[in-house]
Amino acid sequence: MTKKEKAQFIIDSLEQIYPETPVPLTHSDAYTLLIAVLLSAQCTDERVNKITPHLFRKASSPQEMIKLSVEEIREIIKPCGLSPKKSQAIWRLSQILLDKYAGEVPCSFDALEELPGVGHKTASVVMAQVFGIPAFPVDTHIHRLLIRWGITKGKNVEQTEADAKKIFPKELWNKLHLQIIFYGRSHSPARSPKKNIDFITVAIGTKKAQLELKDS
Repeated sequence: MTKKEKAQFIIDSLEQIYPETPVPLTHSDAYTLLIAVLLSAQCTDERVNKITPHLFRKASSPQEMIKLSVEEIREIIKPCGLSPKKSQAIWRLSQILLDKYAGEVPCSFDALEELPGVGHKTASVVMAQVFGIPAFPVDTHIHRLLIRWGITKGKNVEQTEADAKKIFPKELWNKLHLQIIFYGRSHSPARSPKKNIDFITVAIGTKKAQLELKDS
């Protein structure tokens, strides 16, 4: 298959399996999604979804969040890991949203990425899923699978994102990145790839798939 043929096969296959793509992080608005994505760094969505209901019952807006101390926030989010840095970031970004944006989450990549604890991936998720702006957030699942599927040789997520944006239609980015995440978690987990040879990898015939099939 050519790279374009691989891309189309991926699109068609994932659309059949995942016609609906709910955002996996529980949230009610732009602010709560921003906080949830920030918390998901080096933490599973499942764990974040167990923590955020408690946090958002206490504070689901910037106005409410700054009334909590950093230590109170840290205690609630501790199971997510990196709680010292994340709690500081949550409190500080909430104050900035109040000071600069009247308590609203800005609809701008640059403005989001200037907030404490918010990197390009987090900003991309918010822009895509809240504001509907085309973006292709790349997490470890997407990075791993797009390499495995022969879409990229990216040595980092930045290169993988750039290659994905070149090959996949812009109007599909917001949905497709979630479809790939869902597929990776269900069909091609990183920890036991030989027991979970995914049919997309087999179908597009990457060298890695051929080797794994031979060894399994």
